[in-house]
Amino acid sequence: MKVISFANQKGGVGKTTTCVNLASFVALMGKKVLLIDLDPQGNATTNLGLTKESNSKSIYNVIAGDINPIDCIQKTEISGLDIIPSSIDLAGVEVEIVYMNEREKVLKNIVDGLKQKYDYIFIDCPPSLGLLTINSLTSSDTILIPIQCEFFALEGLSQLMNTVRLVKKHLNKDLSIEGVVLTMKDGRSNLANQVADEIAKYFKDSIYKTTIPRNIRLAEAPSYGKPIYLYDKTCSGSKSYEQLAIEFLKRNKDSYKSITKKQKRR
Repeated sequence: MKVISFANQKGGVGKTTTCVNLASFVALMGKKVLLIDLDPQGNATTNLGLTKESNSKSIYNVIAGDINPIDCIQKTEISGLDIIPSSIDLAGVEVEIVYMNEREKVLKNIVDGLKQKYDYIFIDCPPSLGLLTINSLTSSDTILIPIQCEFFALEGLSQLMNTVRLVKKHLNKDLSIEGVVLTMKDGRSNLANQVADEIAKYFKDSIYKTTIPRNIRLAEAPSYGKPIYLYDKTCSGSKSYEQLAIEFLKRNKDSYKSITKKQKRR
C-alpha cells in the first residue's frame, strides 16, 4: 500500500491531469485506488464527473471533523477508482486548522485509517506550498512531480524541493521522490528537448521515461467530467498515460492486468 502526493506549486503543469489519469489507468489495470482532492479548485473532482459545490461530503468536512472519511468516499465511472472530493469550503481550511495541535498531521490521521482499503492513495495537492500541501507530504510515502516542458519549468522547483527536505527532516523522515513526469511536451520543439535535458540533469533517474505530449483531447476531457480513457481512449494523451501507468506499476514492482476490453462503468 502506498500514499503518493502529486505536487508542484507552479500552476498549469498538468498536475491534476496526471493525478486523475494515472489513477484511472492504475485502477483499470486492476488496482484499488483512492484519489483525495486536496486542491480547493476541485479540478480533480470535476474531472471525475462530480460537482465541487459546497456539500456535507467533501475532504473539507472530513478535516473539520464533521464526517467520517468512509462516509465521504464516492465511486467514479472507473471501476476500482474512488474519490474523496473537494469543495469550495476547502479554500479557508488552512485558517481553521492553523491553531490545531499537530496541525501538519491532520490529514495523516485521516489517511492512515483508509490505507487498508486501497492499493494506492493519490493526493492532488493545491498549487502552493501552504499547510494543505504540508499535510499531504506528511501523510505520503512519496511525491510525484509533474513538470511542464517549458522555459520556466525549473522556476520555483528549488523551493518545492526545499519544502520536501524540511518535511522529511521534521515531519516525515521516510518521504521520498516517486518520480518526475514531463508533461505537455512537444517533441518537435528544440526548447522542449533542452528543458527535458536540464530537468534530467537535476533529477537523474527519478524521471519517468514516458512523457505526456501536448494533446487537445486531454485538454477537453475535464470539461466533460471524464478521465481521458472514457473521453477518448485512442488519442495520444490516453496512450501516454496508459504507458505511464505501466511504468509506474513496474517501478513499484507491482503486477497489473492489460486493458483488453472496455471497462464497465459503475
